[in-house]
Amino acid sequence: MLNQVIRLRVSMTVNEGQIDAFKQVAREMTVATESEPDTLGYEWFGGPDKNEFTLLETYKDAAAVEKHFKGQVVQRLVPKLAALVSIRGFEIYGDPGATVACMAGALGAVIHPYWVGLTR
Repeated sequence: MLNQVIRLRVSMTVNEGQIDAFKQVAREMTVATESEPDTLGYEWFGGPDKNEFTLLETYKDAAAVEKHFKGQVVQRLVPKLAALVSIRGFEIYGDPGATVACMAGALGAVIHPYWVGLTR
């Protein structure tokens, strides 16, 4: 496996009346992720509809993604978030390793294998 950065893109629509609760959980997720040194990016973006959001995540390598998936953000906070949103799309760019591929596949993730490129 290449030692390549891994990127995740999760698009979601917040359920009616849940925007404040969603924002609180998203902030908790971001704060908790700050303690993961191999998480290179964890960024939330709003969509044209005030209830649409996209989370872009960037990890140093597959080991960092696996650590995140087994950590408190995914194990404790993602279930809280899932109760507040509908997932519109979940994509992984690069090889996240077998463990994460299995975990993410169960959630409907589409994995895009790395082909060629440049990361600085």
